[in-house]
Amino acid sequence: MVTAAQPLPLAAHPRRAPAVRHLGPNWYAAVMGTAIVATAGAGLPGAARLPGLRTGCAAVWALAAAALMALLAARALHWIHHRDQARAHLLDPALAPFHGCLAMALLAVGGGGLAVGSDWTGTGPAVALDAVLFTAGTVVGLFAAVAVPYLMIARHRIEPGDATPVWLLPLVAPMVSAAQGPLLVPHLPAGQPRETLLLACSALFGAGLLATLVMLPLILARLISAGPLPLALTPTLFLVLGPLGQSTTAVGASADVAPGVVPAPYAQGFGVLAVLYGVPVLGFALLWLALAAALVMRARRRGMGFAMTWWAFTFPVGTCVTGAEALARRTGLAALDGLAAGLYVLLVTAWAVAAVRTVRGVIGGELLAAPGRGRVAPRSTTVRTR
Repeated sequence: MVTAAQPLPLAAHPRRAPAVRHLGPNWYAAVMGTAIVATAGAGLPGAARLPGLRTGCAAVWALAAAALMALLAARALHWIHHRDQARAHLLDPALAPFHGCLAMALLAVGGGGLAVGSDWTGTGPAVALDAVLFTAGTVVGLFAAVAVPYLMIARHRIEPGDATPVWLLPLVAPMVSAAQGPLLVPHLPAGQPRETLLLACSALFGAGLLATLVMLPLILARLISAGPLPLALTPTLFLVLGPLGQSTTAVGASADVAPGVVPAPYAQGFGVLAVLYGVPVLGFALLWLALAAALVMRARRRGMGFAMTWWAFTFPVGTCVTGAEALARRTGLAALDGLAAGLYVLLVTAWAVAAVRTVRGVIGGELLAAPGRGRVAPRSTTVRTR
């Protein structure tokens, strides 16, 4: 029994760090969306010839890195002082998949540091930072890819009509590792270390791809049989673009570093795969983009307001930009250069809107309020008892 003379454990003090009590793992999506603006901008055709573009991208990457550090600290306070709420997030079928965002935020900032942040930090520190964040992000991503589906099977009570694109989040994390890992290959010692990392990235690519192929039909079937998603969840339709664009980026990045790392026949195979896989998948991504945009406009006409789900307009679109850039480098087609540039304009516009609205929501307190106080409450937690 706790007496007046005995201090309460930290987790039993809901008044400590109240601002972070309702800070969920979905906030890492803002870091992902910011980091991809820097990475995608640095890879645009002719980016080196556009005055100030790389400097601007480096500044955006620094903002993403700062946001990551702030969120890591805030989420640590959340777990220390509000463990009941943290456990509730894990047991909530609507929030649990967002735990995959931590891994992708780590990977996006690490890869951005090597792609553009090295302009400010130097190559050595950028490689070290990316190595640490890539390792941490890959471990966390693989854990989430197993733990979240386990919770969905063993603890959550999920109905057939509950499927949403949010379910893809923990499954896409290994694919992000597959896209970021090849950047580190040239910085490893020649021989088996380089080949091991490249083939490990291929295995991560396969894990993310096959998991997505299993889950995506469930999402599409739910949309066709049950109709459009609730208004607040409609932006999550853009999450489907994530595995599509990121897988195209991954095969392109692997093909770029494969020569000299794996034997000649396989190195050539990486190059062939980058085009023969990337072009059809990017085509499907554009088809889905049109469908998702139409449903978002429908939801907007019906009163869809701002929510943190609007960050789904950023990172997934950014992966399509990097995928188009990879294909443009491989094929030399001006049409792909134009596609990458057009998608990047869409990405920057979406990021600016989401960032401004998020800052306003944080300052006003709405986004950090308890469910039902100025924002849409997540679905109630339901768990299996046995």
